[in-house]
Amino acid sequence: MKRNATAVWQGTGKEGKGHLTTQSTTLDKTQFSYLSRFEEGVGTNPEELVAAAHAGCFTMKLSFVLNEAGFTATEITTQCDIVLKDGSITSSHLTVHATIPGIDKEKFDAAVADAKANCPISKLYNTAITAEATLA
Repeated sequence: MKRNATAVWQGTGKEGKGHLTTQSTTLDKTQFSYLSRFEEGVGTNPEELVAAAHAGCFTMKLSFVLNEAGFTATEITTQCDIVLKDGSITSSHLTVHATIPGIDKEKFDAAVADAKANCPISKLYNTAITAEATLA
């Protein structure tokens, strides 16, 4: 499987503007800017998208881990907080609330730990990054 997204930026870092489009077009020329990233402007930003990706990936992985252990969640809600500090993402914190009939705290904690360690986005944080560039 391979997925993609495209970012387009015009102008300077602070005064410019950009948009993001995903392969599925769920994001379709979705606005982002300095204001939406570092202040309270309209649009999205990379950290918000990373948070959404980590929350979604973790939650789905937790569901699979629970299913493998014989449990089915009624609902799992995960909030991911990404911290950007001094130009680096310094942490990703997952806050999970779940309703899972029949599970005890020990099994639930083990499932959470497994999902946290093994969801693909968690693994991404330790991945190789490659780049290919063409100057027009």
